Amino acid sequence: MSECTHDCSTCSADCASRAPEPVVPTADTKIKKIIGVLSGKGGVGKSMVSSLLAVQLAEQGYSVGIMDADITGPSIPKMFGLNQQLYGDEEGIFPAVSTLGIKVVSINMMLENEDDPVLWRGPILGGLIKQFYTEVHWGELDYLLIDMPPGTSDIAISVIQQIPVDQFVMVTTPSKLVSMVVGKAINMAKEVNKPITGLVKNMAYVKCDECGHRIDIYANDETAAAAEKYGLDVLAELPIDPELANLADEGKIEEYRGEQLKDLIERLK
Repeated sequence: MSECTHDCSTCSADCASRAPEPVVPTADTKIKKIIGVLSGKGGVGKSMVSSLLAVQLAEQGYSVGIMDADITGPSIPKMFGLNQQLYGDEEGIFPAVSTLGIKVVSINMMLENEDDPVLWRGPILGGLIKQFYTEVHWGELDYLLIDMPPGTSDIAISVIQQIPVDQFVMVTTPSKLVSMVVGKAINMAKEVNKPITGLVKNMAYVKCDECGHRIDIYANDETAAAAEKYGLDVLAELPIDPELANLADEGKIEEYRGEQLKDLIERLK
């Protein structure tokens, strides 16, 4: 592999740092900020953070949309209790709308059965992500949140290349392994000069049902060290909360009340 000269005009490589092709959304779409919720691996709670962030922004009066870009593992519709099929007109697709008015687009609302696997190759998946931005009637939004796929795969690169993301929120857990892998996603964002708002530490602790005492699960929490290494702030710590998990399973995440993401929201304004 030849050394990168950062001159994309003479290079045929399909790397993350290549300048994105200009894409144009539908005529009625006007989005003020696009936020990507990212991590280095799956299972850390990107979808949960995306959903909670959308709910808390909507409760503050902002117009919000969520693009479920985790095509092979979509979970956003389930958490919001949205099970209808998407429909469209000649100009684009209409997103589903939650109780709080949050607009949602996900592959799961385009499948005949929600548990059907998506057995598509990378280029097709990347094309679908582009369609989610350019062919959806998002309307006027203060925030479009993109629930990113795990890692630094083709789909993640497609989002970065084709959609004008303003900044990223990184999700991690106290696990030493996760902190290491999240570093790869942080470096990917920095490689394409996208600002990172900060870190959200998910599954950080549990509270005792009897006395409310905080119990830290991981003996060697490396989140603070990772944040310092990459020059980021830890803007939220989310507990393992049975109430939140149950509401998400029941499609009622909008009924959850919490302010753990208030510092993150202030940074996004």
